[in-house]
Amino acid sequence: MQHRIVKKQYNSKLCFICGLKNGSGLQASFYETEGGELIATFTPSDEHQSYPGRLHGGIASAILDETIGRAILVGREEEIWGITIDLSLSYKKPIPLGVELKVVGRITEENSRFFHGTGEIVLPGGEVAVTGKGKYLKAPLDKIADFDRDAQEWAVVASERDPEIIDI
Repeated sequence: MQHRIVKKQYNSKLCFICGLKNGSGLQASFYETEGGELIATFTPSDEHQSYPGRLHGGIASAILDETIGRAILVGREEEIWGITIDLSLSYKKPIPLGVELKVVGRITEENSRFFHGTGEIVLPGGEVAVTGKGKYLKAPLDKIADFDRDAQEWAVVASERDPEIIDI
């Protein structure tokens, strides 16, 4: 299925998931789709393994949590941040290293204080490797962390690799 990209989300400097200057991190990119979902792309490497050649389950959990949590931003002008309250996952297939993976997140329910979402990690052939669902508390960023946007290099960083359409 083709997903048309309408917007790229921010990256930071050192975040394990999206930090572009974190040599051990995933350096994931996040794209908002025309259909209201969020798709992350990343390529895990050897330092992300558990069993040889396989992505560590904790890292799979982290990227899925981040993608579902960021999905609340899709189509909004104002920033909404989420604190994970509950996250449950089902691991279905081993996840290889060295190939681009796609992570899809969507919001399924929202009220003034909380939001719920679901997501999955999709292998290059289209098979779902991990599914997840989570509940998040909405909070302003200054209540979550001491965050200096300039120091953290919080910005949309365009790349020639940014797609206009993502096939899943």
